[in-house]
Amino acid sequence: MVYAVFFRNLNLGRRNCPDRRQFEAAFLNAGAGFAESFLTNGTLAFSAVDAHSAQVILAAACAELANVCGLKEPAFLRALPDLARLAALRPFAGVDRSTVYDCYVTFLHQDAVIPAGAALQNSKGDVEVLLVSDLAAMSVVRQLGRSPGSPNLFMEKMLGLPATTRAWNTLLRLLKKYPL
Repeated sequence: MVYAVFFRNLNLGRRNCPDRRQFEAAFLNAGAGFAESFLTNGTLAFSAVDAHSAQVILAAACAELANVCGLKEPAFLRALPDLARLAALRPFAGVDRSTVYDCYVTFLHQDAVIPAGAALQNSKGDVEVLLVSDLAAMSVVRQLGRSPGSPNLFMEKMLGLPATTRAWNTLLRLLKKYPL
């Protein structure tokens, strides 16, 4: 089965981050059948026999990346069928794209629980969460000032846990590259 891993704050080649070869090698050395970096933002697709094996591979790869380049950022593992179910929800179908900066998916920590009655919009109004699932939060971002809002910052502050965010289009492109 194919899995995707989304690292927080990893950009290939930057300080304390692997280059593409190191990134892919860490997963191959850990037992992945294949490992392929997707873009440069810390997204990688790899194969594993099952969910348990995927977790074991991820843990070993993270240990190697910490040793090789000092990477200490958390990673968020998702099976591609789960991502396909997320995409099938079509959370942005009714959004007029000309009215927003972009649409995003934020992968949440496994212990994340959205507090009952929590505001799903930041105080500035430039991040609005449209849908939350057990896998992620889908948000629209507006640029009201000099820079657009940050759904990652919003979710991390709300939950007190790490998260990582990708443009919605990144998720769709990943699913297109690795069809089920």
